Amino acid sequence: MVTHESILLFGPRYAKKLKRQHQGYGDTFFLDEVYVKIQGKQLYLWRAIDQDGEVVDIMLQARRDGKAARRFFKRFLNNCRNEPRKIVTDKLRSYGVVHRELVPDAIHDTSQYANNRAELSHQPTRVRERGIRRFKSMGQVQRFLEAHAAVSNLFNLGRL
Repeated sequence: MVTHESILLFGPRYAKKLKRQHQGYGDTFFLDEVYVKIQGKQLYLWRAIDQDGEVVDIMLQARRDGKAARRFFKRFLNNCRNEPRKIVTDKLRSYGVVHRELVPDAIHDTSQYANNRAELSHQPTRVRERGIRRFKSMGQVQRFLEAHAAVSNLFNLGRL
């Protein structure tokens, strides 16, 4: 059995090694944000997944504005390693502005129900949200969720 303490201690090293060995992501990405409460504070969990359901990047931020979207987009583009062909988001205005600035050649889809894949990817986090509330800092949650995403990508059966 693996405890939360062991994940916090060894998770970042293990996640970094898994990311280095990762073969690559697809060319269609789904981006979404959801709020979570940690220690009584409302924070926003930004997530990017590819067409196979693999988590490309996950980031926890205090805001949900254009500056936060730009920070997440830049980080996401660094992690995906290749130019996206299509980006699917909800209708948050910040996504459109940042998309036009950073990747104007990519198709930007904001149609209804198109982003369901990203919305569904938040469910495992929602299930663990009670445990996440026990973390003391935003950094702890970020490290835990990155390690969890890397391990869940390892067991993702969507890509064959």
